[in-house]
Amino acid sequence: LQLLERPALNVFYVGMNNAFAPFDNEKVRQAFAMAIDRNRIVDNFYPTGSIVATQFMPPSIFGYSEGQDWYEYNPEMAKQILTEEGVYDADGVFKTSIAYRDVVRGYLPEPGVVAQDIQAQLKEIGVEAEIKVMESGSFLDASDAGQLDGFYLLGWGADYPDATNFLDYHFGAGASK
Repeated sequence: LQLLERPALNVFYVGMNNAFAPFDNEKVRQAFAMAIDRNRIVDNFYPTGSIVATQFMPPSIFGYSEGQDWYEYNPEMAKQILTEEGVYDADGVFKTSIAYRDVVRGYLPEPGVVAQDIQAQLKEIGVEAEIKVMESGSFLDASDAGQLDGFYLLGWGADYPDATNFLDYHFGAGASK
């Protein structure tokens, strides 16, 4: 028996649907990107050797762009932006949800605990996120139809190791909402 390691061909992401307020505001989406400690998630819930994504494709896929940085973890700045953008109610709280399907995938090996960790991180900046566990088919249908109005946990594992499998499927003609 021989173990042959290869780079991962998948990516996990926290989705936000920009068809729903306040996610229709780019500054708000940027603030939420700053509010989640992605290193903490990878370190605590992913196998050794896993890396924090900086873009939608993993580095092993041709077309990956070196040097593309993501937002630095900065919950104080996130809270400041959300305040400036009027996201919080009179009590200083924003209520939303985190939807996911309780299905183990290479890109999300522990969906329930990852959702709980993200929920706890958002709570630190005044965001109360109700966790919604959905049946897998219903979740995918709602995601494809653009009906998920809070955060949602999803990802992609390559069907074949090419950029078109990531980019065309998700962002090209015929991509879901």
